[in-house]
Amino acid sequence: MSATAPDASALPKAPWKSLFNQHLSKMPTPQFVLGTVAAAPQGASTRYVPRVRYCVFRGFWTELPENKHNDAERNPRVYESDCPTFTTDVRMEKVGHIFGSGPGHAESAEQTQGSGGGGPVEAVWWVEETGTQWRVKGRAFVVANDIEEKDESSGIRTVKSEVGKRMRVVEPGKEGEWSWKRELTASFGNQSPGIKGSFRAPPPGKSTSEAHDDKNLELGAKVEDLHDPVARKNFRLVIIVPDSVEQTDLSDPAKGRRFLYTFDESARANAGWRTEELWP
Repeated sequence: MSATAPDASALPKAPWKSLFNQHLSKMPTPQFVLGTVAAAPQGASTRYVPRVRYCVFRGFWTELPENKHNDAERNPRVYESDCPTFTTDVRMEKVGHIFGSGPGHAESAEQTQGSGGGGPVEAVWWVEETGTQWRVKGRAFVVANDIEEKDESSGIRTVKSEVGKRMRVVEPGKEGEWSWKRELTASFGNQSPGIKGSFRAPPPGKSTSEAHDDKNLELGAKVEDLHDPVARKNFRLVIIVPDSVEQTDLSDPAKGRRFLYTFDESARANAGWRTEELWP
């Protein structure tokens, strides 16, 4: 594990996390809208364009939700974090956006196949059950099967460094028992057979008239094997490292408030977060 992970006493839990979890637990499915930045088409009057889509919150990094149907080996509870996660297919456009707008400015599909990224993202949940909107602004990092390769790429080092800074040690002395790759496999195992099977679907966004590997790729596949070679090749876990979180409470029009939580390395007394109360 990265040596950048701080001691839990130095970086306590974020002040917004408990209520955020409570609110999302009331949603039938914790769906959110994810915004990314993409390069504009050649000849456009602007350099970048926004892209949005719905994703599903898969829990906080290092805090994988319990799932009795998941047979994957679990990491010991050595760390906590305030970093939301979601899963995606490496063939989806959002992966290219995360890499292309990150520090490495990846320009080809070959440069987006491993771990890395760091591009800016914005995630928004509308929790109708509580009348609250949650907006998370930060940077997204992609975890792929290469995350524990001995010859670390710059992307792997970036993920471990930037995400590691937000991983709080809760069981000192057991850091060596925790594995990035084990966490990735367990995250894959937490998906339903149908979701796992979706990583064996034909190439997303490609014309149905184009030839593809129809022996291994099909719609409606179901996968049980945690190490299915085709599904695991395409599966990615994405970690959002939040720089700011907004909680807009509209449950009572007469008492509406917006709370802005901004991460500040110097604000260790309150989990590294500054809190401001604003009008909604």
